[in-house]
Amino acid sequence: MVRRGTDHPDDLALDAAGALLYSDYTSGTITRLNPDGSATVLHRGLPGPEGMVLLPDGTLVVAEQDANRLVEFKPGRSTPIVLAALPGTSVKATCHQGVDGIAWDPATTSLVVPDPVTGTVYRISADGTSRSVLARGFVRPVGAAVGPDGRVYVADECGGGVWRLGPGGSRVRVAEAVMPDDLAFDAAGNLLVTDVRHTRHDVRGWPRGGGAPTVLARSGLFEPQGLLVSPSGTIFVADDQARLVLRLTPRR
Repeated sequence: MVRRGTDHPDDLALDAAGALLYSDYTSGTITRLNPDGSATVLHRGLPGPEGMVLLPDGTLVVAEQDANRLVEFKPGRSTPIVLAALPGTSVKATCHQGVDGIAWDPATTSLVVPDPVTGTVYRISADGTSRSVLARGFVRPVGAAVGPDGRVYVADECGGGVWRLGPGGSRVRVAEAVMPDDLAFDAAGNLLVTDVRHTRHDVRGWPRGGGAPTVLARSGLFEPQGLLVSPSGTIFVADDQARLVLRLTPRR
């Protein structure tokens, strides 16, 4: 375990120094975990912060679920700037909330942004000036990741699956889950998925070459949301209801 506290860790990211950051939807904050185990709140007053991406220039992009938009914090700045507003209005009801997870695509130097309100996955330029559609027709797309094959993968929380996107908006389901929230790839290229459904509440891994999934973590989890794999291969999981951040060490 990395942290257990009174706050509600949600999505995860690493800052430029490699420190773990987590968003807290409930308190509207972004917090950094320090080497001594303490925590420092970096940003406050955000309307439902969820997914985060650190751009190559050190800019932190945050998805605000309640406002259904992206904001950015330039290095050394505490005031957010609106990067992009998404279509539709977030509603605080199951499967109708706003933007959640986002991803960075290094090959195209752009953001992959699932819009849960419209069921659309967008590609948005790093400066927010350009937006194009990657795929449509999802129920509530909430998580995104770029796989080792360079393809975009999307978790459809209310659609019960994880999809790999193809040309022209096509897609193929690569994993089934009750309510998949976040996804990532480990050092071996295996697909990792958090499932927030209370009858499941686990983290599972699907082998890169195909096959049945393996449960990586379940005990003590109530609503695992954030998922991050560090450059060294360590897996971090945030659970907002259990109020903890876990560290999973892959078996060698």
